[in-house]
Amino acid sequence: MNYSQFLNMIPEATLMLALVLVFFADFALYKSERKTFVLGVLTGALLLCQLVPCFLAEPATAFGGMYVSSPIVNVMKTILTLGTFIVVVMSQKWMASNTKLSGEFYMLVLSTLLGMYMMMSAGHFLLFFLGLEMASVPMACLVAFDRYKKKSAEAAAKYILTATFSSGVMLYGISFLYGAVGTLYFDDMAQVIELSPLTIMGMVFFFSGLGFKISLVPFHFWTADTYEGAPTPITGYLSVVSKGAATLTLAIILMHVFGRLVEYWEPLLWIVIMLTITVGNLFAIRQTELKRFMAFSSISQAGYIMLAVIGNSAQSLTALTFYVLVYVAANMAVFTVISAVEESNGGRTDMAAYNGLYTTNPKLSLLMTLALFSLAGIPPFAGMFSKFFVFMAAVSGHESAPFWPYFVVFIALINTVVSLYYYLLIVKAMYITKTDAPLPTFKNGAAINWSLAICTIGILLFGVCSCIYEWIDKAAVAL
Repeated sequence: MNYSQFLNMIPEATLMLALVLVFFADFALYKSERKTFVLGVLTGALLLCQLVPCFLAEPATAFGGMYVSSPIVNVMKTILTLGTFIVVVMSQKWMASNTKLSGEFYMLVLSTLLGMYMMMSAGHFLLFFLGLEMASVPMACLVAFDRYKKKSAEAAAKYILTATFSSGVMLYGISFLYGAVGTLYFDDMAQVIELSPLTIMGMVFFFSGLGFKISLVPFHFWTADTYEGAPTPITGYLSVVSKGAATLTLAIILMHVFGRLVEYWEPLLWIVIMLTITVGNLFAIRQTELKRFMAFSSISQAGYIMLAVIGNSAQSLTALTFYVLVYVAANMAVFTVISAVEESNGGRTDMAAYNGLYTTNPKLSLLMTLALFSLAGIPPFAGMFSKFFVFMAAVSGHESAPFWPYFVVFIALINTVVSLYYYLLIVKAMYITKTDAPLPTFKNGAAINWSLAICTIGILLFGVCSCIYEWIDKAAVAL
């Protein structure tokens, strides 16, 4: 075996090294009172260092084409690493009450990220599946991290059971594809795949399995219970980092491997996108528990992310990746505020806990408002630009069938107005709803402030700094 091929996997190799360092540091600090702080700083520093190999990595292949690194994948790795760094920073206060398990937490987070790296860089369906499971199994452990809380155990059980079922469905579909074309390499399959009952069934089953990871309707039933039961930092991690890896992978496979069957999978995608955005919005309106609220919001946002894939072009990958970048900043800002309020309010995450928050914590309320406005797509925040690019990508390149893409975008635009309504419910609670006992004034820790600062900079600057979009577009064109 030629071990020099690992040199072509620099992001994965350096992340594996970071995982090993955290593992041995956990042993060395076993009896230290500052274990949680030191491990948190070490993991955060290693993730910041990890941005360098992700950003500078060159296109490469390894293991006979099973591993394929491309510029757009490296861009997404950079974005997801940044999102993971924010999760690690915002979880410092929460981890202070779980000192004994802090090492396990950081290792599980890094293990999940490594699985996402492998999944996105796969050039073969088996390596893709291994990466998917490497990300899913540690994620189930993270969801169950509050092991003495009933809701956390229930959330993990629902997550792992549905993950197992979706993986089985996906493997069944992959076996159909192998039976139809005789290969599992993406490049080889793209050249020989043709319309047949086996390929259609394989494509549908594969799409169904990965649709679970993205929380597309009708594969979304696990989302609300899992988001509610999981620890708040893990809920944020699930909503952005996991979703970003799965959406890019699905987009690349649909456009590259199943490119010759686009006239068959595109109508399926139209229906799923409209259902996902609409169902997510309608159910979000009914929620009073904020983590369940954000769960249905994330379902709707998944529909917007996948809307870019309709364009089936490099512009689609650019819009999708840019949307994920903006979504990371806005959604992590919301979950950071939720975590801060939860830690200062006896664990409450219901919307009533935010009544009158502006009177006692105006800065926190302002940052929460900026994040919600970005998620809703209100100018001049970055969320407006990300939605605009997604809509533009969706309607491009459909001269032969112009009606349906425009109709799907029209439905998405209507739902944008609906989403504005339910995001404003939280703003109304903070600024308008009167209460005799608002949450007392409290100070955030340095970690929470750093997390909010990073997210706010992203919300304000990602949309107006054209160099960021141009960087992503250049990578997408080079795919």
